[in-house]
Amino acid sequence: MIPDKIGFVGLGLIGGSIAKTIHRIYPQITLIACEPNADAMKHAMADGVISQGFSSISEDFAKCRYIFLCAPVQKNAEFLAKLSDFAGKNCIITDVGSVKNAIHEALPHKLAPFFIGGHPMAGSEKSGYAHATAYLLENAYYILTPTPDTDIGLVQGFQEFISSLGAIAIVLDYELHDFITAAISHLPHILASSLVNLVQDIDNDERTMKTIAAGGFRDITRIASSSPIMWQQICLTNKEQILKLIDLFTDSLQATRGLICASESQELFNFFQSAKDYRDSLTITNSGPLPKVYEIYCDMVDEAGGIAALATILSSHGISIKNIGIIHNREFLDGVLHMEFYEEDARKEAVSLLRQYHYTVYE
Repeated sequence: MIPDKIGFVGLGLIGGSIAKTIHRIYPQITLIACEPNADAMKHAMADGVISQGFSSISEDFAKCRYIFLCAPVQKNAEFLAKLSDFAGKNCIITDVGSVKNAIHEALPHKLAPFFIGGHPMAGSEKSGYAHATAYLLENAYYILTPTPDTDIGLVQGFQEFISSLGAIAIVLDYELHDFITAAISHLPHILASSLVNLVQDIDNDERTMKTIAAGGFRDITRIASSSPIMWQQICLTNKEQILKLIDLFTDSLQATRGLICASESQELFNFFQSAKDYRDSLTITNSGPLPKVYEIYCDMVDEAGGIAALATILSSHGISIKNIGIIHNREFLDGVLHMEFYEEDARKEAVSLLRQYHYTVYE
């Protein structure tokens, strides 16, 4: 059943993207929003995405089928108290935070049966309504964390609605959600940032490590470029689970150190083989906090005009190159020339085209 009216508290990157997606798919739904940022509200109204805008919670939200709480984490408890008066079988409250423990514990008792926590696992290093897109949810996992008191029918209805927006909706217990995201998202960001800071601290005065950093270092530390403010808040709000995962990882690292120290040849092989097998089994399709990279590597003869000739071939077929550069350290990379494209289709077309011209291309 398609709702008549949906409300938003906050129109940042996530809130704005959800609103734009709903407007694209269901233009007949009335969308209203509470957003203190006048510029964001002005743009949302100009886009025709939002029908009515408010600077604070009003009675107009009482008739919304769903209210998406997209405010900063620190503001959630304050808004929950105001929204609890509107909640009921005809008005479900949800949020979009990446940590669920804090908001579930802050729920007023009367709101619990009508609250469904949400975490769209999509985003960007950018923020604000200006960067919101109507396709951010496409094929992204969207975790739902209802309370034990939430009626199963309400959960199913909301799950179907989220799925209709192009996302992959999954229902999880909120504590399990926080443990899972601590393992697959929060800990990796902490490790990436720790490794970057370590290399920065131990590099020599000539910054040799920074200069020759190879693919392995770049790949594992790419996510360290995410928003410091966002990760500061995540560490503070998911503290218990993150500390648990850091302890587990520390134990695992110590065990690996023991294998290396004892020169345990077979055990070391098994360690890397197990990691390779599991990593190779992953299907990497969902969006993350950083945009996807559509890249290829290509062997090039070191001669004048080589890059220009290749670029001319691509441009003459309407293929735009986002970034191009020579790889000076190829320890973990095939191909001396690295190219990035704006879209997956452009990347695929470039691969096919360059191979027709007898270039050796690595995907």
